[in-house]
Amino acid sequence: MTNDFIFAINSIDFDENYHPSDNTRATTNFANLARGASRQQNLRNTLMMINNRFNALAHWDNPKSNRYSVELDIISVDMKINHQGTESSFPAIEVLQTTIVDHLNNKRIEGILGNNFSSYVRDYDFSVRLKEHNKGQTKFSVPSDFGELHANIFKSFVNSDAYQKNFTKLPVICLSVSDNKIYHRTGNEHPILGVEYQPNESSLTEQYFKKMGLAVRYFMPPNSVAPLAFHFFGDLLSDYTELELISTISTMESFQKIYRPEIYNANAVAGEYYQPSLQNPDHSLTQVFYDREERNKLALEQGKFTEENFIKPYQGLLEQWSAKHAA
Repeated sequence: MTNDFIFAINSIDFDENYHPSDNTRATTNFANLARGASRQQNLRNTLMMINNRFNALAHWDNPKSNRYSVELDIISVDMKINHQGTESSFPAIEVLQTTIVDHLNNKRIEGILGNNFSSYVRDYDFSVRLKEHNKGQTKFSVPSDFGELHANIFKSFVNSDAYQKNFTKLPVICLSVSDNKIYHRTGNEHPILGVEYQPNESSLTEQYFKKMGLAVRYFMPPNSVAPLAFHFFGDLLSDYTELELISTISTMESFQKIYRPEIYNANAVAGEYYQPSLQNPDHSLTQVFYDREERNKLALEQGKFTEENFIKPYQGLLEQWSAKHAA
């Protein structure tokens, strides 16, 4: 049973010449930018936003705000499936790896793995399984084992030989805050992560990532307008250097300004009590175009793709494997 699933890792540069692979989810942040007639300008503008934000946060010994740049690699994780003598592969996870280039010292510094988090199985859970579970129900509910298969896939990957050989630190996933929760500013402030917020209650996404073994804290970095959700193992504040944390903030805040400008490119800063809103009209748009309506429709298509090509064909095997992993 232990050899039924093996993880294989591939890497591709995310730069202005990036083209999404056939296995990449079309709704993934970086893939969505690299489509259409404006794809190359989208990519250039996004990378410029990331570099400018990085230098603004890493301002010490950086008088011209051009000392650093960030390079991004898309890390694709395939599950190699050996079942009844037949081998196949399914695209399980995609994340981003940051590398910091210090132009003053001509040095490359390994950044944080994770940042963005892309998963076909998560599409299936939220867009297919959750909807089917609540079909015809008057009150919303969540299946008792919701997210467990996905969680076990993720934890198995992080504990795998492939992960240990390729990465030195555990991943940090940085997401948007929930637009149906209220966040309260605390008295805690970190020099890089900024002011800490706490939600009034746990969101479904937070619970989903908790099953993956990840804790969460919410921080609004200096000169930001809304907090970000940082999902992590261990101790976020002491396990990573200042430059590593800045690489994640600059990358994911830039993506969120593009995808959720109502929250992350708002013209007013989050107050002591803050409820994000995607209907906030008082915001500015970036110079990067994307189609959010199309993105929402594609999530359902990707969930159905996962059901037909992964969940149904290997259901028995997946249930056995997941149960054994959980035990």
